[in-house]
Amino acid sequence: MKVIDCGTLVDGTGKKPLEDARILVEDGRVVEVGPAESVDAPEDAEHVDHSGETVIPGLIDAHLHLKGTRSMEPFDWIRESSELNTARASADARTLLEAGFTAIRDVGSEAGIPLRNAIDEGTLPGPRIFTSGQSFSQTAGHGDAHYLPYEWATSEAAGGDGIVDGADECRKGVRRRIREGADLIKIMTTGGVLSEKDAPDQSQFTDAEIRAFTEEAHRVGIPVASHAQGAPGIKSALENGVDTIEHGFYIDQECIDLFEETGGIFVPTLAIVYRLVEHGAEHGVPDYGLRKAREAHEAHVESTKRAYEAGVPVALGTDFLGPELVPHGKNAMEAELFVEEVGMSEHEAIVAGTGTAAETVAADDIGTLTVGNHADIVAFEDSPLDDISNLYEPDAVYKGGETV
Repeated sequence: MKVIDCGTLVDGTGKKPLEDARILVEDGRVVEVGPAESVDAPEDAEHVDHSGETVIPGLIDAHLHLKGTRSMEPFDWIRESSELNTARASADARTLLEAGFTAIRDVGSEAGIPLRNAIDEGTLPGPRIFTSGQSFSQTAGHGDAHYLPYEWATSEAAGGDGIVDGADECRKGVRRRIREGADLIKIMTTGGVLSEKDAPDQSQFTDAEIRAFTEEAHRVGIPVASHAQGAPGIKSALENGVDTIEHGFYIDQECIDLFEETGGIFVPTLAIVYRLVEHGAEHGVPDYGLRKAREAHEAHVESTKRAYEAGVPVALGTDFLGPELVPHGKNAMEAELFVEEVGMSEHEAIVAGTGTAAETVAADDIGTLTVGNHADIVAFEDSPLDDISNLYEPDAVYKGGETV
C-alpha cells in the first residue's frame, strides 16, 4: 500500500479543492481519499510526501493524433513510412506520460491500436490510450486525401478503408473497427481546415449515414466522436446520436440546445487553431489551411465561450499531431487557452482536462481521484490553481500509483 500526502488535492470532480489531504493506493487504485486526519495510514505502507504541493488527477487529452509525423504538409503524411511514424509515435506517447497526461483519446491514426496494446502489455511506457483507429470520411470529405487521384486515396496505403459512402458502407466500416479493437469511432460531419477542397461550414454524411455509425457503435457500448466545425454538421451529428463534438467553430443557439438535450460533450481544440494562426506559416502549413484557420479563429473562441457560459460540458483536447508546431508534451496549452481566452477559472480548466475529459471515453475509472479509480496522479510544486501555466511543469507523475 502507498500513502500519498497532499498539500492541496484537486479531485477532478469539480468539488472545492481539499487542503491537507491523503490518498491511499493499493494495487494501482485509490482505496481511500480525504482529509489526512481522517485517513489512517497503515504502519507498513510506503509514504510519499507531497504535503507542500498541489495534487491533481492525471491529465487527459481528449483529442489528439498519434500520427508520428514531423511535418505539417498533408502530402508528407501519405509519403512517410508507417513504421517510422509508429516509432516516433511511441516516443510521443512516452513524452505525453512524462508531461502528466496519463490518458489520451486518439481520434484517428494507424498507430493507435498497436501502441495501446504495446503499452497495456508493458512493452512500452505511455499513457492509457483510447483510440478510434483510422477515422471515417465520405468521398471528398475532410478525411479524403483530396490531392491524390481517387484510386490512390482509396488504397489501403493511404488509409482508404476510412472512406465510406452510403449507410451500408458506414455500418460495415464500424464493424471493421470493432473487429480491430477500437475504443471509439471517429467520423467527419463537416469539412475542415487541413483538407484541400472542402470547408468547415460544409456538412458531410447524411442523417442515415450518421445513424448507421452511431447505431453500430452504441450496440457494443463504444462512443462516437465527430469532427464538426459548421453549425449544420454539428446539429446533424447531435441529432443522430454522436456523443462528442470536436472543434465546433460555429456553434449557434440551436447547437447549444441540442447539447443540453442530448448530453453531448464539446471538445473545442483551441490549441491547434491558435498555433496554426500564430506560427503555421513558419512550419510549412499549406496556404489553404492558413486561410481557413485565420477565417475561423475568432468565431472558434466565441463559440467555445458561448458553450462554456451555457453550461455545455467542455473537455480538454489539443488536436496535436507531433510536429514542432503542435508537439506532444505541450498539451497543457489547451488549459491555458481555456483560462486566457474563454474565461474559465484555473480549477475549471483542470476539471476540463480530468473529470470532463474522462467522460469522452467508455471508461468510468479515470479522470477523478475517487475510490476505485486508477491512481493516476500528478503533483506540482508551483500550483496550477494559482497559474495555469504551471501545468507544463509537473514535479511527479504516477500511473496506477507507480512513479513515471
